[in-house]
Amino acid sequence: MPIVNASDEHGRSIVGGDGRLLVTLGHVTGAYGLQGWIKVHSDTVPRENIARYGHLYLDMGDGWQRWKLASGRRQGKAVVLKLKVCNDRGTAEALIGAQIAITHDQLPELDAPGDYYWTDLQGLRVETIDGIDLGRVDRLFETGANDVMVVRGERERLIPFLWERVVCEVDIEAGLMRVDWDPDF
Repeated sequence: MPIVNASDEHGRSIVGGDGRLLVTLGHVTGAYGLQGWIKVHSDTVPRENIARYGHLYLDMGDGWQRWKLASGRRQGKAVVLKLKVCNDRGTAEALIGAQIAITHDQLPELDAPGDYYWTDLQGLRVETIDGIDLGRVDRLFETGANDVMVVRGERERLIPFLWERVVCEVDIEAGLMRVDWDPDF
């Protein structure tokens, strides 16, 4: 079963000033042109999906601020966005380095049972099918062949997210994932 990547590279969920759960989708890497467009690194799949949200939250390190998105598109290998009140290059340059997030409820519904957002898997308790506790999902990353979970317990384990072959059950409500995995590995 596929996992849809909607979390940041550190696997952290964050809460905005209004108390809503935010999911980071990327960050601002530069200014584009003179009209206030920003170039962004997007963690969404496909990367231009970051331009589908009407509002984005940006954090320069001093708290999350809500911005209205006017437009966005893929530009070569990058994605560029136009924010409503960002009308010149200087304003765009001031946003370089800002983290970009949306509220968790802005994420689209997943197509099939067994599809998960990475952000929903992070923090789940992981145990073997024999009930041995391995720790909690700290973060996930892509390898090309399959996604890999970093599980931290008494030690760190890298466990492939292979549905039915390794991952046998995911219960988001119970906060539990069961895996067919040798605890000594």
